[in-house]
Amino acid sequence: MSSPAFSSLPLSAALLSNLESLGYTQMTPIQAQSLPVMLKGMDLIAQAKTGSGKTAAFAIALLEPLNPRWFGCQALVLCPTRELADQVAKEIRRLARGADNIKVLTLCGGVSFGPQVASLEHGAHIIVGTPGRVQEHLRKGTLKIDGLRNLVLDEADRMLDMGFYDSITEIIDQAPGKRQTLLFSATYPAAIKQLAARFMRDPQQVRAEALHDDAQIEQRFYEIAPEQRLEAVARLLGAFRPESCVAFCFTKQQCQELVEKLTGLGISAMALNGDLEQRDRDQVLAMFANRSLSVLVATDVAARGLDIEALDMVINVELARDAEIHIHRVGRTGRAGHKGLAVSLVAPAEAHRAQAIEALQQAPLNWLPLGNLKPLAGAPLQPPMVTLCIAAGRKDKLRPGDILGALTGDAGIAGTQVGKIAIFDFQAYVAVERDVARQALQRLNQGRIKGRALKVRML
Repeated sequence: MSSPAFSSLPLSAALLSNLESLGYTQMTPIQAQSLPVMLKGMDLIAQAKTGSGKTAAFAIALLEPLNPRWFGCQALVLCPTRELADQVAKEIRRLARGADNIKVLTLCGGVSFGPQVASLEHGAHIIVGTPGRVQEHLRKGTLKIDGLRNLVLDEADRMLDMGFYDSITEIIDQAPGKRQTLLFSATYPAAIKQLAARFMRDPQQVRAEALHDDAQIEQRFYEIAPEQRLEAVARLLGAFRPESCVAFCFTKQQCQELVEKLTGLGISAMALNGDLEQRDRDQVLAMFANRSLSVLVATDVAARGLDIEALDMVINVELARDAEIHIHRVGRTGRAGHKGLAVSLVAPAEAHRAQAIEALQQAPLNWLPLGNLKPLAGAPLQPPMVTLCIAAGRKDKLRPGDILGALTGDAGIAGTQVGKIAIFDFQAYVAVERDVARQALQRLNQGRIKGRALKVRML
């Protein structure tokens, strides 16, 4: 059965034309189920995972009724992390291209407050932000939401996991009672029901099928003794040698122990946990996205908003306590037409969790003996790229072209040997192929970037 077309929706000609230019013709299941409800102005609870097309769905619903001539905050989108807020804002801007001068502003923690205040003084139609920072602006009076028409809670389950319940309720209490509230969540725990009951008016509920295509993602389950856990992860990495892998742990301590174990074996691994400063988090994520870090060891909360294009493998170091969280973890691999592998280690005490996953997937789990894994020959797992960190960023007017120009010009590196470039407020990261990394570092430190001598170090 073919999915309905966007042209079947009551959208403006400008928005439909822009959707077509972006290649958006047929709706995904979540879009087909949620857009007719949202466009009628009704409240909505939608259960959908990352990668289902939910961002485009609520973006269209926010843009359609927007009044471009009024520069007050008409729509507010709350996200759990800065990375997700940036992705959401980028998608809304793309979809708003067909309309007159729609201003989308991100308000997130981890960056200075002053420039955000200056941007707010000029007005913005749509604000995308993290609960803590939005709450701070409301308290200081730098953000006003008394004209708000639409409120979106994106990845609501994770915002609650991260302890944002009180911030969210304080924000909603300041919004007009007559508004549309849209709640998107991968899972539907009791705290979400509580939030919905308190703040939503007769919400409609939709759910996009969250199970994965077996042809796209291969799942394997290995029974282990609890004390074998870290050794088993090293064994899996030696057998499959993924270029990029996320290993999910429960606690920060488990993350740390695993990273120490893997780095001790010469495997490139770093931890992502909730205690990291924003700058350190940016660095770890930039390294993982640009293929200069092989294994990212993370807790579920810390991995929120993580969107890596081609992730080869997911390892569940311990099974998730909720079968839907398991589906969510696994769904991070095998995206955009790539095949993915998801491997789960299961101690006897976690058997009931495995049974819950089996019940949700309505198919028997693929159990295999750990002893059959044979390590592939070769050096310890090292990524193909290396990251160089440049001590300047967006605030210094540094652009990707400046870095690329310095590398391919004076440094004599071929453009094909340069990978992703990520620029933050005061730092920039560029990936280069491992065998030219020292040459690139030396030349950049001896030369100039955009006419300036900047400090460059290898991570």
